[in-house]
Amino acid sequence: MIILGLETSCDETGVALYDTERGLIAEALHSQVDLHAVYGGVVPEIASRDHLRRLLPLIQQVLKEANLEKPDAIAYTAGPGLVGALMVGGGMANGLALAWDCPVIPVHHMEGHLVAPMLEENPPDYPFLALLVSGGHTMLVWVEQLGQYHVLGSTLDDAVGEAFDKTAKLLGLGYPGGPALARLAESGNDKAWQFPRPMINRDGFDFSFSGLKTAVMLKVREASSLETVRADIAASFQRAVVDTLVARTLKAARHQKAARIIVAGGVGANRLLRAELSRQFSGQVFYPRLEFCTDNGAMIAVAGALRLTDGEKPVTINAKARWSLESLEIPAA
Repeated sequence: MIILGLETSCDETGVALYDTERGLIAEALHSQVDLHAVYGGVVPEIASRDHLRRLLPLIQQVLKEANLEKPDAIAYTAGPGLVGALMVGGGMANGLALAWDCPVIPVHHMEGHLVAPMLEENPPDYPFLALLVSGGHTMLVWVEQLGQYHVLGSTLDDAVGEAFDKTAKLLGLGYPGGPALARLAESGNDKAWQFPRPMINRDGFDFSFSGLKTAVMLKVREASSLETVRADIAASFQRAVVDTLVARTLKAARHQKAARIIVAGGVGANRLLRAELSRQFSGQVFYPRLEFCTDNGAMIAVAGALRLTDGEKPVTINAKARWSLESLEIPAA
């Protein structure tokens, strides 16, 4: 079975074809970063309009690359995300499914990130602990099997990717700021300032990054010349974030007696996070390849493949701005 995956939850238009026997056979991705950079963040209406322009040509591109007339099923991101952007993907998926007379599978965006490591040659076995870190989400999830998820902890305020972007803006690094901050941190001293590690000694497994962001803001205001301390602030901030993520993740792993951890989402590409978690965890740590950490069609295609038995003929377009992972059901056998 060949599944077409469509991702339009935010500002990335992702399309991919996944074969249940051969794996990923074609994929394409268009980023809207340049469109939104002038505004310093994603503008929902602009995102929706660009998805409309880009989606069909990208679908035609991957079908041509795979020498395929049509897929056997279509999977699309139904949420969570920007409703207008989700409606573009949902409308395209349902329209094509009607034309091609094939099943359509609405996919939870975060489940897509959860199963992204399944695209690799050495995928993790169930159960495992997942650290999902992105611009919109920061959560620890215990994964018993596909569709059986228990959220152990999540952020109480900013998601970690959002904290990276906002801190980068304080440092004058523009948008998107996360990758730029990580690059700048490589030339800085991560011990220059001892920024707080929020909630690191608190009970439970939740996160909070607003206090850390405020501490950085105060340090920036105190600096007589931002240019001379910017790299050190970036490095110290990144170290505080990574220390917090690793400590909370290891605590959850001990609590669950986890032998395997997966890290997914855009911040999962952070080199320091990968290095520290692999160094400090005695079990196995799995990551998607770097291009599949950020939003992409491949993760939606593989999630659709795993849920293919749930596929049905198009009836309504699903688009949910908010959608709990714990509400998902286990696919029928």
